Amino acid sequence: MVEENRSDIESELAKRLSNSKLDGAGNGPKAADAKQRLKSLDIFRGLTVALMILVDDAGGVLPTINHSPWNGVTIADFVMPFFLFIVGVALALVYKNVSDKVAATQKAILRTIKIFILGIILQGGYFHGLDSLSYGVDLVHIRWFGVLQRIAIGYFLAAMCEIWLTSNGVVDSFLGFARKYCIQWVVAVLLSTLYVGCLYGLYVPDWQFEVPAINFHGTSLNNGSTMHTVKCGLRGSLGPPCNAVRMIDYSVLGVNHLYQHPVYKRTKECSVNSPDYGPLPSNAPVWCQAPFDPEGLLSSIMASVTCFIGLHFGHILVNFKDHRERILNWIISSLVLILFGIFLDLLGMPLNKALYTFSYMCITSGAAGLLFSAIYFFVDMSGYRRPMVLLEWMGLNALLIYALAACDLFAAAIQGFYWKTPQNNVVTVVEALFEAVVHSKRWGVSPQDLCHKRK
Repeated sequence: MVEENRSDIESELAKRLSNSKLDGAGNGPKAADAKQRLKSLDIFRGLTVALMILVDDAGGVLPTINHSPWNGVTIADFVMPFFLFIVGVALALVYKNVSDKVAATQKAILRTIKIFILGIILQGGYFHGLDSLSYGVDLVHIRWFGVLQRIAIGYFLAAMCEIWLTSNGVVDSFLGFARKYCIQWVVAVLLSTLYVGCLYGLYVPDWQFEVPAINFHGTSLNNGSTMHTVKCGLRGSLGPPCNAVRMIDYSVLGVNHLYQHPVYKRTKECSVNSPDYGPLPSNAPVWCQAPFDPEGLLSSIMASVTCFIGLHFGHILVNFKDHRERILNWIISSLVLILFGIFLDLLGMPLNKALYTFSYMCITSGAAGLLFSAIYFFVDMSGYRRPMVLLEWMGLNALLIYALAACDLFAAAIQGFYWKTPQNNVVTVVEALFEAVVHSKRWGVSPQDLCHKRK
């Protein structure tokens, strides 16, 4: 999401990156020529955008590739960590040599504000999505946090650490590498400790929420709204109703400003069609109808640590010149993260994207590191770039594609041109064709749309 810095990245890579050719003795890579840039980062970003669009549009047909209803991970649950990881790698290149820290800080703050505001516009409810040629949002019910807002938070924290908490020492060994970036690692550990401490240590009291006259499924409730009470009174719960992530968001943001269609509505407790959305079971608990924000405050603190993991991979890229040395360090770091995440899962800390648990962060960050290493090997080291041209283009225009495709702005704009009635438009015709091909009425209807819930 930091495409605006591509010129900075190019200048750094002109100095630092190695090309894919070996020297005459076959001892290692030569220094890169002045025009080389890190294509693998753009391709990785483009691949993540393509994956996001796939699970967004096909998730209604194949719930198994969509977000896990609660614990566990699916292919869709790797999208957000991949974006955050990419942000960290790019920041390590952009802010490698900072001559004016104040100016760099101002630039980072301004970019953070831009990303955050854009996220509110795209994900706060201003655009009503397909089948609704209208826009506008009641500020009483606007959603303050979302995908881009989380990226903005991670970007800001990682950028501040990169600008202000990097020593000026020369890296000539692993000890020198650790000494140069040790303060950043301490910050990442403190953020993780803060998250885990709050998640398991905060007392979650009973809480209430109001169900409007028309619920998520469109069925009528009692006359007017109904107030429900959820019994908690405990600590350390990682279930949907009584976790500290929800409690903090309710207390700080307010129930009206949270995501109204949480993914746990696809659990067995909340859907007769689980793992897909469906009608509530007759014995469904009341919290099934409550909102929950998967990009809330506390979980975003843990998510920002993924940016720090990306920073670490970027630091390896900057300070180590040999291709094989870079890949070896990346693979070791990735495997350590994955094994530690599995260990935490076995100890009882589940993999949970909605809560962004520490175990989930470790495994998804490690997976991002392995995939980035593979792309780097095939593209920047071995020169297999041509088959990846489309993904590279998507990576260079990731934010534009996200807004137009994932948030349906392009489809909504086309849908504005119709014949006699709004239902007679190109978008509905194309969707009808796909529905006929896959024999499903849910093509293009994502159980957890990244920008809004379609009607």
